[in-house]
Amino acid sequence: MKFRKSLFAALIAGALFPVLPASSATFSPDPIILDDPIQKNLDGSIAPIEKNGYLIVPLAEFQAQARVLSTRHYDKDREAALVPVDLALGWKRMSQDDVLNRINIRQDGRFYFWKTNAFPIPRAEIESQSTNMHLIPADSIIEESLKSVQPGEIVVFNGYLVEVQGKDNWRWRSSLTRKDTGDGACELVYVTSFEVRGTQQPKTHYVENK
Repeated sequence: MKFRKSLFAALIAGALFPVLPASSATFSPDPIILDDPIQKNLDGSIAPIEKNGYLIVPLAEFQAQARVLSTRHYDKDREAALVPVDLALGWKRMSQDDVLNRINIRQDGRFYFWKTNAFPIPRAEIESQSTNMHLIPADSIIEESLKSVQPGEIVVFNGYLVEVQGKDNWRWRSSLTRKDTGDGACELVYVTSFEVRGTQQPKTHYVENK
């Protein structure tokens, strides 16, 4: 669920869901994020985690530094029991002001939509250097930090890409690549440490995996 595949779909999404002032940002001249997120696939060596009646199975170690492009809070869908906030994130050229100022970004229904009248960078870079991430906070402190994140800020976090399993055989599985698009392409991350880098001093909180 990273974003819709075609520019036409992106344009339609922009028409149906215009960018709201709360989701828009005049991006500050923060440093460009130079690196891709880091992922190390696991072999089942990390024990599953229980949270709110669900079993969370780690699939890969994951760490990322990214710029927040948009935030969306959820409280009515099933997924909200684990993920109260989705973050649309960008890195490399999708963290750069002159690129972002030419792309409209919107989140809705656990999807991330983008729209542009003229591509500021190749489409493949937009698709591989930005994503919509579903973030499962490991504790209440990280949850509050996630809920307070604003577009334009830099976030740094560690955790696991996971699959969530419900007692009724419901499944929610993370993407394991940054190059996919469409339904199922979002990263589902169990977040064990989270840092926001803005104009204030960074605050970091770590959680040990139990």
